[in-house]
Amino acid sequence: MAIEKVTDIPSDNVYAYALSKTLTKVSSPVTVGLYSECHNRINMVLKNIEVHMNQEGKRREEKYTKEPKPRSVKPSISNLISVIFRLLFCRPVWTEQNQNMKNVRYIFVRFSAWHFAGSDLLWAGLVMQLSKALQHSFGKLQLALFRIAQYDEEEDAKKKMIEDIPKNWRSKKLGCIPIWALILMIIIASLLILVPLIIFGFSYLKGDQQNEESSSYGVIEGFAITALGVPAVGALRFIILLLKNLILNQDLKIRQGLDNKKVSEQLGLMHEVRKEMRLLCCFIFFMEIFERRRIRVVLEITNLDRCTPKKIVGVLDAINILLSDDESPFISVLAVDPEVLVRQVQQAEDCLRKRNTAYDFLDRIITLPFTVPPLSDSSKSSVFENIVRGQSEIPEEIPLETGASTFKGPGTSFSVEDEYSVRFDETKEEQEIPLIGKKANNETFAVAELNLEDVDRFIESAFTFIFSRDTSKLNKYLSGDTMSMRRVINSIRVTIMIMEIRKLEPPHPEKIAAWIVLLDRWPCRVSWILQCVEDDQQSYEIDDSSCAADATKTIWEVFNYNSLELCMIEHAVENFLERDGDPELFEIFLRKDFKFTVRELEMFKLCTVNLNYSIKKELARVRGRRRLRRAGRNAFQSISSRTLMNMNPEDICQEMTKLSLPEKYLETVRTNFIDGRTILFGDPKDLRQVLQMTLGEWMTFKFHFLGVTPSSRPAQPQSHLAATNPGVVICPSGHGR
Repeated sequence: MAIEKVTDIPSDNVYAYALSKTLTKVSSPVTVGLYSECHNRINMVLKNIEVHMNQEGKRREEKYTKEPKPRSVKPSISNLISVIFRLLFCRPVWTEQNQNMKNVRYIFVRFSAWHFAGSDLLWAGLVMQLSKALQHSFGKLQLALFRIAQYDEEEDAKKKMIEDIPKNWRSKKLGCIPIWALILMIIIASLLILVPLIIFGFSYLKGDQQNEESSSYGVIEGFAITALGVPAVGALRFIILLLKNLILNQDLKIRQGLDNKKVSEQLGLMHEVRKEMRLLCCFIFFMEIFERRRIRVVLEITNLDRCTPKKIVGVLDAINILLSDDESPFISVLAVDPEVLVRQVQQAEDCLRKRNTAYDFLDRIITLPFTVPPLSDSSKSSVFENIVRGQSEIPEEIPLETGASTFKGPGTSFSVEDEYSVRFDETKEEQEIPLIGKKANNETFAVAELNLEDVDRFIESAFTFIFSRDTSKLNKYLSGDTMSMRRVINSIRVTIMIMEIRKLEPPHPEKIAAWIVLLDRWPCRVSWILQCVEDDQQSYEIDDSSCAADATKTIWEVFNYNSLELCMIEHAVENFLERDGDPELFEIFLRKDFKFTVRELEMFKLCTVNLNYSIKKELARVRGRRRLRRAGRNAFQSISSRTLMNMNPEDICQEMTKLSLPEKYLETVRTNFIDGRTILFGDPKDLRQVLQMTLGEWMTFKFHFLGVTPSSRPAQPQSHLAATNPGVVICPSGHGR
């Protein structure tokens, strides 16, 4: 494959193609960890993998010229009769030839863990989904016949014995006679005896003989009917078992086990499920010999990171136990957000040893880690533009290698929408419907005064500044998550409409788009800037200052001035800070590309709709608590944090001299190079241990340099965050949120 052919292809399709090629080469079982923070991109990669792997299977069959060729996958009467005959009367033979078949068929099974999250045993739902998929692919009748007439638990539990013979099938025998021949002879004999018996009976043989002789003929007639009825009873028993397996299949048995607490709480259910998995594997091996091709089941496990830690670990254990036998024909693809998955596994009770981490736990299960890299700037622009136009996020026709056919049809769509979400194909007329109806209340505003055509052009212009590859500075700041892109698109529309309704002088369209992107990528830092500006304005009002706050100051200057305080309260707002994007990009955004001022911030604040103000409220509460501690610091004439931050060891010694502390402590400060940063960010217990101060001397030192601080951090910030943000997971240790 020539590299120059794929350099301009959207990156996700390239990675999906590479992964699909790898999966067609590796031997099963294999467990792939498909990692990406964007669920939509994961779904797109999975769809592309299905397309490429099916094409690879089709290409191999077209290239295969030997005889006999693989059977057609499409159902037919001849294939149905043939597979039923082999299920009833033959057994497959494992040979070198059928174990090294080049042709392969892939069966894709999508298991959305979120749909089974209500079950206590999530992994049992995985097995049920797999069983349903095989019934749909091969037929419910075939699987039921295999369960009755073919599967031998003890025999199939043994390893495959490879034989050096040309035949793929061996007839089942009773003694030395094939069962099919024995049944055929019984049927022919039954017809030869039963037909004359039914038509004529034995009356024409009796004549005018005496009663003793007629009774002997009755005995013969009864014996004949009894002898012919034994095969009928056997056939009736077989039919009853077949109907039982068709109606009461293994899915129902697993559900009954889940409902029965005595079974589900013990190892009995896992044993039953494991037996079912072994039966499905043997059935797949049987169908491989029949279809003359290898069969691989690709199990795509999605949305697992949305479940609780205990259920996640249960599914991972099921993958490790049920799907990882040496002869297992399964390829498991675990498509998750790795950060969320690791955090959830880390919190699962009793699943990790003391020396192990969540990464060690995953490494024992994942045999092929595959992280989808972030979208390039040009790819993000293309995806953003396609979403704006109401099209699929990724173009559908993407040739990957010379001679490859273009991908068409619904099965090869590269849309990154979740398969369970509803897609709305909006027409051009629907997209042009204004957000505000024409029949509005005149007391609120006059819609007639709104120039909706100008508003649409203004919105289009704002979008252009994002996805334009030549002039845009915003595409590098966009998130690769398409849900984030959709939030940006919708927020731009609403913000511009609000500006038009309120008769505000709109800024440059690029400025509006930049503001929306800023809020979407760094909500905590922007909330901090808003709170700092608000507090500064209130401070001017308290001091009755005649000069107001400087509105020409850039918001980066506001953030930079108050960044030390944000660093000091990081432990209290860590959950919010984790929502922000790259801090270096944030600095480039505000210092270089978009120098928003305080005046612009005040104007945008009136129209801001995509910022969660609960973050700002929590920052205000945390800052208020620091103000109380600052009041205690002022009461003891303590050094401010900003002043202490810039003090060197000599400055510390001078302050200690003013406190009349002994000279030996000054020498300790110089020897250990204890500066202001060490005192400010270090552990007070370690600091006191190094200085070896008495209690009174330590309290004097502490009040002067650190002010009045609590002996330990209160647990209230975390509990408050957990109460106000139920979706935020907080570890008991306080780390790894």
